[in-house]
Order: sequence, then structure tokens, then C-alpha cells
Amino acid sequence: MGAILGIVITLAMVCGGYMIAGGKFSIILHSLPYEMMIIGGAAVGAFVVGNSIAVIKHTLGDIAKVFSGPKWKKKDYQDLLCLMFSLVKIAKESPVEIEQHIENPDDSTIFNQYPKIKKDSAAMEMICDTIRSMIMNFDNPHQVEELLEKQIEALHHDSMHGAHALQKMADGLPALGIVAAVLGVIKTMASIDKPPEVLGQMIGGALVGTFLGVFLAYGLVGPFADKVKAINEEEQYFYALIREALVASLNKHTPQLCVEVARRNAPRKHRPSFSEIEEALKEVQKAA
Repeated sequence: MGAILGIVITLAMVCGGYMIAGGKFSIILHSLPYEMMIIGGAAVGAFVVGNSIAVIKHTLGDIAKVFSGPKWKKKDYQDLLCLMFSLVKIAKESPVEIEQHIENPDDSTIFNQYPKIKKDSAAMEMICDTIRSMIMNFDNPHQVEELLEKQIEALHHDSMHGAHALQKMADGLPALGIVAAVLGVIKTMASIDKPPEVLGQMIGGALVGTFLGVFLAYGLVGPFADKVKAINEEEQYFYALIREALVASLNKHTPQLCVEVARRNAPRKHRPSFSEIEEALKEVQKAA
């Protein structure tokens, strides 16, 4: 909703200001399809040349996030804390039983209660691999924390490919706008024998390219890149909760305290309250 509102405000202010100043849209509308074809087509072509298929798909998914928001909501953070409580509790009480869950997550009654988390390969890999290492007596909290930190850093690096690709596109759009404007000037110079009013319209049409390149760069694509970066950075907190809960478990804390340590590291707007988690954990214990 915020992205759509921002786009509407930007267009309304730019177009409204132009109209109030006495500008006419006829020249812009006449040149817009050709200029958009040159600038937009060149930008998309350069984007395809400069990025792999995986990055292109990743970027398209990131653009969708601008409108849908972060993947993980408050309910997901609460579910993750409940999941970590169950896993840590079983790992302390029965290492044999926890091994069955992490070796066969698809058949696990615990993981199947949280299908959204189960579908996330990064979260599942982080949880299962770390608990597997803990079972194998790799129980140095500092080493485990360092490993998890590196894993989260790698996830963060991979998540930023889309934002970087969009930012590079934004950086190139003003120059592509100049290219379109130069082509318009070349066209105008070929018609130098025309009356001044005709040449004025042709030069105005050429300048539409410069306007469009700058506007798309700073009014649309650049903000999209910033938004994608902010969303992906926020999503990394979800994986940080896994790290906090598992490291707390290695430090011999109780499952309840492990969850509380993790809860306090959740983003404020997605952080469940202490009472909400307490009620959720009671439900988990009743179901068990």
C-alpha cells in the first residue's frame, strides 16, 4: 500500500506542478512511447546482459516485495519462537528423538505445525544442521555462534543481489535518457529547414528523454532499490532469532529462557509480547 501511495504522490506532484506552470502534455504524450521504448528497452537489455538468470528472477521477486512487504510477519516470528522452544526442549530431554525430527523434517510432527517455516530452505538448513552438530558434541557456544553468524552474513549477501541490480539500473537511466535526447536532437537537425514552431516541438520531444531518464532513476527505480534493501535487511532478523535460541541452548539455558533471549532480538514491530509468547508456549505444551 505504501509503495502504491508513494508512486501516486510522485506522479501527482510532478504532473500537477507541470500543469500548474502552464505546461502542455501533448508534446510529452506524443514522444513518450518512443522515448520509453529507447530508455526502458535499453535499461532492460542492459539489466539482462549484466545479470544471471537467477539474479533476474530474484530481482523480480524483490520487486513484488515492494508491494507485499517483508516475507515474515509477526505471526511467523511467534511461530518460530514456538518451534525453537519445542526443538530445544526435545534436544535437552531426548537427543535420539530430536534426531528423528531433523533428519526427516517432512515427516516431523513438529515442523509440520509450521508449514511456512518448513518451506524456507535457509531456515530449515540453519536449524537442522546446527542441531545436528550439537548432537555430535560440537557444543562450543562461541564456535557455533560464529558459524551461524557467517551463515547469516552469506544469506544477507545473497539477498542483496536484487537491490544492487536495481540500483545499477537506476544509476544508468539518466545516461540512457541523454542517449534518447541526443537521438531526438539528431532527428531535429535533419529537419533544420522546418519552421521554428515545428523545430521547437521536436526539441521539446527530444528533452522528454532526459526528463524520463532522470525521473525513472530518482522517482521510481532508485526508491524501489532502497525499499528492497530495507525489506531484505529486515528479513534477516528472522534468521538471527534462530541463532540466538540455539546459542542460548548451548549456554545451558532453559527452553523458556532461550525463547525469551530470541524474542528480544525480533524487530520491534514484529516482536510478540512476553504474554503473547507465554500463552503460545502453553498451547504448545498442551498439544505435546
